[in-house]
Amino acid sequence: MRIVDIRETAIPLKSSLANSSFDFSEMTTSVVAVITDVVRDGKPVAGFAFNSTGRYACGAQMRDRFIPRLRAARPETLLDAGGNLDPEKILACMMQREKAGGHSERSIAIGTIEVAVWDALAKILGKPLHALLAERFNGGKVAGKVFCYVGGGWYWPGQTIRDLQDEMRRHLDAGYTMVKMKVGGMALADDEKRVEAVKSILPPHAELAVDANCKFGRDEALAYAKMLAPFGLRWFEEPCDPLDYALLAEIAGVYAGPLSTGENLFSTPDVENLVRFGGLKASRRDVIQVDPPQAYGIAQYARTLAMLARHRWPRSLLFPHGGNQMSLAIAAGFGLGGAESYPGVFGDFGGFADDARIENGFISLSDRPGIGFEGQAALYRIMRELVEG
Repeated sequence: MRIVDIRETAIPLKSSLANSSFDFSEMTTSVVAVITDVVRDGKPVAGFAFNSTGRYACGAQMRDRFIPRLRAARPETLLDAGGNLDPEKILACMMQREKAGGHSERSIAIGTIEVAVWDALAKILGKPLHALLAERFNGGKVAGKVFCYVGGGWYWPGQTIRDLQDEMRRHLDAGYTMVKMKVGGMALADDEKRVEAVKSILPPHAELAVDANCKFGRDEALAYAKMLAPFGLRWFEEPCDPLDYALLAEIAGVYAGPLSTGENLFSTPDVENLVRFGGLKASRRDVIQVDPPQAYGIAQYARTLAMLARHRWPRSLLFPHGGNQMSLAIAAGFGLGGAESYPGVFGDFGGFADDARIENGFISLSDRPGIGFEGQAALYRIMRELVEG
């Protein structure tokens, strides 16, 4: 078995939505195909991935460093004892001659390729990726369904509070029991009205979270914490810069409700510093949201989980960022607290398989081999073009 080619392309998201800090009008993402010499149904098995959402395409690093290193490696050095692709060895190969630190400059490019390798490996083994990950990292506990909340409440041009409420009603009607909305894109008083409006339409069993997307400095973060406290939110997400652990700890000291963060951390040491110095507490149900394809991939994510276990951080409080087939498979495979969903946004890259259904807040998992992109027709067309073009 060997990798015969690795191909990448950049695709624009073409979205007009915005959070508190930026819009997505220029956003792109890298799509990767890892093509193997294993043939099934007359075609080579290929693994696919993309670099999640919220970070721009990173093809230059792939083309200049990481793909050439894998192409130059002797094929047998990238295999495990059973002759299958070994993601750990492939990660180590891509990390050759890389200086410590500076993670985000390379972690997204490496992680996207590495996740595509896992997709190929699971397909070769004839297993859904979540089942393969459960066997290797979760004691063989293969999940049939996963809790899934919906990320919405974006700032759209011309949006009214009634529009926001109608959006959240659609999510509830679709089967979600937890919704998340953006804050920080308007004045505090206006955002308070938005949060109050959404909270007012939620049934008793439903939960609301808010996401500030790292917008606030100290004074504004503390003001929002005070304003949000009475709403009983599931969490207040990314109230400040992701690396300002001192400010996050200060916020945690005055905000009694759960906090969440982590999607903008790209290495295991950064996440460990978060739990050491960020004031987060598992006892308060604070949540960590690392995005594996942006943080060196699945093998490194397993190391991050091992580190968090040493800090007695339960997997039930880990929700990978992403809202896509990759993060769903990872959440299910590792037995995490749940996944997020982005229906109707990010073009072909948002959401799950076309036949995915949400019921009482849970999404059922398919038995498609690999990540399951084949069930997401529009996105899979983009991916197949990398192999067939």
